[in-house]
Amino acid sequence: MRALPFRLPAGILLLAGFAAAQAPDPAARVQALEQRLAAQRHLLADFGGLIRYGSENADIGPPKPGELRVVFLGDQVTELWGQGSAKFFPGRPFLNRGIAGQTSAQMLVRLHQDVVALKPKVVVIQAGVNDLLVATEGVIAENYMSMMDIAKANGIRVVLASVTPVCDCYTRQTGLRPQGKIISLNGWIKDFAASSGAVYLNYYSALADGRNFKQELTNDGLLPNDAGYGVMAPLAEKAIAEALKK
Repeated sequence: MRALPFRLPAGILLLAGFAAAQAPDPAARVQALEQRLAAQRHLLADFGGLIRYGSENADIGPPKPGELRVVFLGDQVTELWGQGSAKFFPGRPFLNRGIAGQTSAQMLVRLHQDVVALKPKVVVIQAGVNDLLVATEGVIAENYMSMMDIAKANGIRVVLASVTPVCDCYTRQTGLRPQGKIISLNGWIKDFAASSGAVYLNYYSALADGRNFKQELTNDGLLPNDAGYGVMAPLAEKAIAEALKK
């Protein structure tokens, strides 16, 4: 498996310079620079985000007899689910393990801690929206295949969720995440799910109008709003039920 390319000095200087340029005065520019550098140091120290759920995972015991535990592994689309009025599967033994900004490479790093160690029956993997910013489809594919191999080796059934759509309804999103690339990646995820025995969870078709995120289901053109999560929830439950039958 190839690691995603990571060029620290150039990345830090570029992002720090952008943040500083946006700040209105010298003190604010220094503060913006320090915040950005702190974020980069944190990324280097904990690339996979293992700190985020480490303590919480330690407090969770093994599944009870008959418990159909499910882990949702993902990025900001998963993490924000349940933070508004659209609750995250209340009353169900479903665990949210989303971390905003993560790529499939980072999810692969924390797959053992945040999924395998929790002994779920099913994992729902939702990735790709951030991979489009930094990785080729070939690298993304390798990460998916590695996650699939690890899950299978541990008797965990897999649901692979599509990348959700974007639109320029509020702010420009398609420049960073071209809609054609999203469609192409979703096609690969769907085919890989079919060939590997996973279940394909098609959020995209339910959330999109043509190639655009339905405006009533997003507040920024990138992330689902409460209504969007309301559309996604029954689709996820149906896919999980299908995976449990395999």
